[in-house]
Amino acid sequence: MKLVLNRTRRAAAALAGALTLALLTGCDAGALDVITGKQRAPEETIRITPEDGAKDVRTDGEVEVRLPSGRLERVEVRQIEGGRPVDIPGTVSEDGLRWTPDDGVRLELAAKYSVDVVALDARARRTARHTTFTTYVPEKRFIGYLKPENRSTVGTGMIVSFSFNRAVEDRAAVERAIRVTAVPPVEVVGHWFGGKRLDFRPRAYWKPGTKVTVDMRLRDVEATPGVYGIQQKKISFTVGRSQSSRVDASEHTMEVRRDGKPVATVPITAGAPKTTTYNGKMVVTEMYDVTRMNGATVGFGGEYDIKDVPHAMRLTTSGTFLHGNYWAPADTFGAANVSHGCVGLRDEQGGSPDAPAGWFFDRTLVGDVVEVVNSKDRQVAPDNGLGGWNLGWKEWKEGSALR
Repeated sequence: MKLVLNRTRRAAAALAGALTLALLTGCDAGALDVITGKQRAPEETIRITPEDGAKDVRTDGEVEVRLPSGRLERVEVRQIEGGRPVDIPGTVSEDGLRWTPDDGVRLELAAKYSVDVVALDARARRTARHTTFTTYVPEKRFIGYLKPENRSTVGTGMIVSFSFNRAVEDRAAVERAIRVTAVPPVEVVGHWFGGKRLDFRPRAYWKPGTKVTVDMRLRDVEATPGVYGIQQKKISFTVGRSQSSRVDASEHTMEVRRDGKPVATVPITAGAPKTTTYNGKMVVTEMYDVTRMNGATVGFGGEYDIKDVPHAMRLTTSGTFLHGNYWAPADTFGAANVSHGCVGLRDEQGGSPDAPAGWFFDRTLVGDVVEVVNSKDRQVAPDNGLGGWNLGWKEWKEGSALR
């Protein structure tokens, strides 16, 4: 079926709460440039306090974004994975080099925060950084960080996922204290991936229009001897229209289906023979208009570092994306697999709504399923991103502590 492009764009990135430009690398400030091997110039460094991945941050502790030179273009500090995202108000200094929270602003106890920064360096080149940190959880207490966001609209493949700050020993007690219900009704079952992650899903994809409620009654629940929960709240989300996509790595195509009917077949490029793409069902968990992709963060050393990848949609925690590609020749798409494991759609530098990548991005929700077939790789692990749909219903239920 011929792909028909539409110029009308919606703010798809807002569905994931993402910035227009986000940095998805694990490079530390002052690290080596993965292409040249030279030390990065200090003016390229975005310095964020607390450091990325910091835990037990004090609620009155310092939060700061600083540049040695250049100008801060955008700073967003947000409480995430607590049900409802909350923005932290702040101010950029007159010289454009420092951001701090407004007077009187305090962080919440036992909360997770993201920091997203877009800046111009001394040479007017745009750069960005994304970090997260968590605040102090009182001793002998535990908390669960939750996806998706409260009041969000998601795709039919969305899985409710909890990650806990401490390992849970009494999994039955914790799972029993979390109720996931749907209207219209459907059986929803939990599945543990180790002691710190609990996912919930129905037997099959949610029906469009379903209203889902997650009731957390974790307060005073004993997860481990002497360690008790502190959460008591409800969040809800709505399932949007049905859309799923099937990537055939051998045919170099992606078929997009709405409500079970084919909408378009799009030419793609998948993983090259030495860097193949996972097979299996993957769920879109994050969306970025533009992002940076650095091979050093996913085990590819200095093979690539692209600072402006357009229309990027995360499929796995380990780094698989479906994204726009402007650097490969146009005749690559539909004919050859050349990526480092991602799925690429033709695009233009800066991202075009008229290109296949822009067309698909504008019609995608967090929670949509992308299935890859006929790749010469193994099936994606069920705990890599929201890969739980790769388990059969019997196997999924066996992972519940209540069975």
